[in-house]
Amino acid sequence: MNEVLQALSQIMKWVGTPLFSVGDASFSFLGIIGLMAILFGSWWASSRLEDGIRRLMLSSKQSLRIDDSTIYALMRLVRYAVWFGGTLIGLSWLGISFESLALIGGAIGVGIGFGLQNIFSNFISGIILIFEKTLKVGDFVDLQTGVTGSVSEIALRYTRVTTRDNVDVIVPNSEFVNGRVVNWSFNEKNRRIHVPFGVAYGCDKDMVREAVIDAAKQVEGTVLNDPHRPIEVWLVAFGDSSLNFELVVWVEYFLMTRPGKAQAQYLWAIETKLRERSIEIPFPQRDLHLRSGELKVKLERSTRASNPGNLAQE
Repeated sequence: MNEVLQALSQIMKWVGTPLFSVGDASFSFLGIIGLMAILFGSWWASSRLEDGIRRLMLSSKQSLRIDDSTIYALMRLVRYAVWFGGTLIGLSWLGISFESLALIGGAIGVGIGFGLQNIFSNFISGIILIFEKTLKVGDFVDLQTGVTGSVSEIALRYTRVTTRDNVDVIVPNSEFVNGRVVNWSFNEKNRRIHVPFGVAYGCDKDMVREAVIDAAKQVEGTVLNDPHRPIEVWLVAFGDSSLNFELVVWVEYFLMTRPGKAQAQYLWAIETKLRERSIEIPFPQRDLHLRSGELKVKLERSTRASNPGNLAQE
């Protein structure tokens, strides 16, 4: 028994032996293991606390009159607060004083000046996005870089945008703060779209409008029975081969966040209704005018060029 106690004492003495020192703080194997345990515990506690807050908020969402973006922002702030508190506790466990923290803060400031500007900028931008709520999970956005999709996650350093092809694009938060961002669902769940199409010259315009409006009503997600948002058909141009129209229609959130699918569904329905009414969708046409005298001269020149012997005889 004494040998076991001596072995345990020797192990404790070994794991408690300082490996290195930073200022007045000494780092031992036991201290590092304790720091990792504290950080893991804070991460686990933040996840459980976040889940509990989400369930509580969702169950009393109607009574508290809060939206999903507020719930998400509160959950994120609680997670970051627990992480920050756990980090401070872990540093105190290692024996790092506030003076040492000031020293570390100075070193971080130097690092920001030498190469961490982007990381720090994205960190601050993430906090701004969470507090301002100009960008929320579920919003459909169009970035200046050409990325289009729904916001799936807003983290401290990045925002995850999922395209309609289920591709996750990691976008730095600073791009949402400093760049141009088109938020299709920022404060509205309906949007107006324009669907261009053309019919042959000579078709009855009123019949075209009636057919296309009927087609739009068949597409699920079209806003109906709203006097301020009617379905309209505009004649926009006289084309080379067709009368060019646009279907101007308000759509609900489902189609608003799927622009490619919306365009395809409306064009499909329009073609069906036009064909039912025997309204022609024209092919491109070109008129070619030839003058007989010019054509004869050109043919003679072509014949002479193909027979060099005739030119030699002349």
